[in-house]
Amino acid sequence: MTLFSTAGLFIALSLLVALVLAVITIMPWLRASRSQHKPVDNQLLDINVAVFRERLAELKTDKDSGTIDDSHYQNQKLELERQLLDAQREVTPMVTPGIKSRLIIMVWVPVLTAMAYLMVGDRTPVFELWAAEDKVGQVADDLLTGKIDQPPAWAIEDGTQLISAMQTNVYRHADDPNRWMRLSELFLSLEATDSALEALSRAYRLSPDNEEIATTYAQISFFANKGQLDDSSRRVLQDVLAKNPQHEGAQMLMAMGEARSNNFEQAQGWIKRLRASIAAKPGDHTQALTSLDELSANVTAQQQQASEGVEVTVRINASLLPLVKADDVLFVAIRDVNGGPPFAAKRLPISVIKQGEAIISLSDLDAMMPERTMASARADKIQLAVIARISHSGTASAESGDLSGNPVVINADQNQVNVEINQQIP
Repeated sequence: MTLFSTAGLFIALSLLVALVLAVITIMPWLRASRSQHKPVDNQLLDINVAVFRERLAELKTDKDSGTIDDSHYQNQKLELERQLLDAQREVTPMVTPGIKSRLIIMVWVPVLTAMAYLMVGDRTPVFELWAAEDKVGQVADDLLTGKIDQPPAWAIEDGTQLISAMQTNVYRHADDPNRWMRLSELFLSLEATDSALEALSRAYRLSPDNEEIATTYAQISFFANKGQLDDSSRRVLQDVLAKNPQHEGAQMLMAMGEARSNNFEQAQGWIKRLRASIAAKPGDHTQALTSLDELSANVTAQQQQASEGVEVTVRINASLLPLVKADDVLFVAIRDVNGGPPFAAKRLPISVIKQGEAIISLSDLDAMMPERTMASARADKIQLAVIARISHSGTASAESGDLSGNPVVINADQNQVNVEINQQIP
């Protein structure tokens, strides 16, 4: 616990600033009171009177000699008198308030400032954050810097306080990739995968050469995307392998990702490469090699299932391309022409569509339920149809504004089909 709490320090500094403002406010009064005790210098006024008399005498002489007429004389005389009156005018001095009025100002400026601060909005979250930093701020820093692995029991009595303190600490040291990395671990323990990915992406941008951060980022992204390698995670793994071609974790992720993307030949290539790397190392690696053999056999089985599926070419009508947004989602499915749950379906980011077209493979690997497969549908001679839809909201149900195409009926032995998205759902 610090000597002064954050809230106390804030209040003390605020009062100091308010008092300074109050003093600045009454400063003109203080100057006025001092100026009242100074004697008035009338020397300039005496000179002005003497000049007035001399000019008046000159005008009188000019009039008597006929140089100027009476009308001009009266106008000049009136102007001189006006100037003399202006020179003799005295400014009314400021009425200096008493000590009571000054004290009132010095008290009310801080009071009104405090009232304005508290009444503008609810400051409770700010005070709670300050309280959390005072209580567990040092524990949060120790966790984020690796000085301790587990917080003490008293620090997790209120988990919200520790989380708030850790987040504040990380943002205060936003250029430290290790703090972002440890914050992502906290989010993962809370099953906040999106927040963990955001923290990992920041850590990776700060330290792209750190293999641990890079592979962790790619791994979490891989599993968050249900075994899919998106463009970001693929690029991260490629960078890791470019610097360290023998990185086994990156090779395994590439193998699983390529298999999930139906790139079976590439997946088998990564498995073969990884197996050779492990076999070349000294020691007994029988278990690891056996696991790789099982993975290879599984990829072969998936390849066989995919070959029995349907290759769907999805095209978007050129007139609808301006309606496609960057965060849209593409749904492609095979279902009974009479409706019901699909036998195979994929939910893909709109980025898979290149120049208005995408080729997507649907097979029993994409079955929604183990017992509801394309093979079983064909065995039961169910008439199947392929549908494609672009969703703006990302939900599986069609909504107004989504882009879709007419269902395309396929034969029992058909393995290729074209679907055009050519209408907008009203």
